[in-house]
Amino acid sequence: MELDLALDAGTVHLNRRDPPDLFDPRVWETTLLTWIERVRQDAAISCPALVRRAEEISLGLRFTDDASICELNGTWRQRQEPTDVLSFAALEDAPDWLDDGSVELGDIVISLDTARRQALEHNHSLKRELQWLASHGLLHLLGWDHPNDARLEEMLACQDHLLNTISPSDTGNVLSHEEESDNSDVPGDAH
Repeated sequence: MELDLALDAGTVHLNRRDPPDLFDPRVWETTLLTWIERVRQDAAISCPALVRRAEEISLGLRFTDDASICELNGTWRQRQEPTDVLSFAALEDAPDWLDDGSVELGDIVISLDTARRQALEHNHSLKRELQWLASHGLLHLLGWDHPNDARLEEMLACQDHLLNTISPSDTGNVLSHEEESDNSDVPGDAH
């Protein structure tokens, strides 16, 4: 399977303490491809049949700032506040019987500003936080949602599973995501 990734770091910039490969398209392509293959191959993980059969998958990954994501959040979710990650799924109306070999999943937008704050709060690296948010966005593109605590716990466990496929020794404080699943007081937080 091939992945066609459109990565956009827009106007956000790295700090001198940030890893130089934080916005490297090759790193993100490898990471996302690993996750997608894991989901496609594991029948226990919910995934549209169309994605399991695809020869090529396309998706967009954009890093932005709080002001830009606040604008998107207001336009698409009627919430005038920044959030950490937004997903714009393209598969919601696609029939599973469709089979053209190429599938457009949609777009993931991540606020670097919010990710920086959350990395500090959760006591792990910015890279790990961005991976956490990207995995959350990817699962939304694949049809996952968390309307209740049980579905949220299932989604968070799948995110942990995906992150462990790329860097099992870099767990940081990711378990805190599961422990903090009751985030009703933090609107728009993917945790």
